[in-house]
Amino acid sequence: MDIAPLPPLLVEPIVRAALVEDLGRAGDITTDAVVPAGYHTRMDLVARQAGVVAGLDCARLAFALMDDAISFEPQLADGAPVEPGMLIARVAGPGRGILTAERVALNLMCRLSGIASATATLVEAVRGHKAHIVCTRKTTPGLRTLEKYAVRAGGGSNHRFGLDDAVLVKDNHIAIAGSVTEAVRRVKAHAGHMVKIEVEVDTLDQLHELMSLGADAVLLDNMSPLTLKEAVELVDGRMITEASGRVSRETAPAIAAAGVDLISVGWLTHSAPILDIGLDAAQ
Repeated sequence: MDIAPLPPLLVEPIVRAALVEDLGRAGDITTDAVVPAGYHTRMDLVARQAGVVAGLDCARLAFALMDDAISFEPQLADGAPVEPGMLIARVAGPGRGILTAERVALNLMCRLSGIASATATLVEAVRGHKAHIVCTRKTTPGLRTLEKYAVRAGGGSNHRFGLDDAVLVKDNHIAIAGSVTEAVRRVKAHAGHMVKIEVEVDTLDQLHELMSLGADAVLLDNMSPLTLKEAVELVDGRMITEASGRVSRETAPAIAAAGVDLISVGWLTHSAPILDIGLDAAQ
């Protein structure tokens, strides 16, 4: 899969902060004691599980920030499928720098590859339907840029990045406004003409109310596949339809078959398991 890399300006501060956190107040006292200052080595990043790789630039930056004499040679690209034992990248250079950066490089790669792998599983589950798998704002604080990138590496798409790039009127907004109609009226009086408006509804009655208000998208929350199908027929292409709630590899096909445009999945970025990747001495 060919995806545009993130600008280094976005990635570097995250990786640098992770290294600073790990180095603490005195640096890597274990490696400095065990590994001679002039020792050079070569090591391999190797997949220990099947999945999809993401975060190669994070690993490269972790090693480079630790010691710019370390070379990093990727053998795959982000978005590539891997099997156990497959070589992902070769790392060579000063041993102290490699071992000190190892955990940060692996933490980020394993986390992002886990998100990409989970996304790819759902994308495959809805293949043959028009629905796209999208992530949400349920991301790890400080890692949203990377985690949303990992979703794209797995073949998914991104929902809004933050509170400022699109309107999403949710149940609590509606409760405070008093109705779907009043919430949308207030949004339209406040938002600029370039801002898309999406409204979350829990029932078909709310959807009927929304139909005449000129929203761009509707979030159909926690509806059964049968109700989703009724909702899609009611919308009839006049808004983007998005389904959310109780999405898994097992439930995704039926949700997609209801005809929705998008399926949003929070657990992709808040609790996807990591993909196990190791840094091993080169053979």
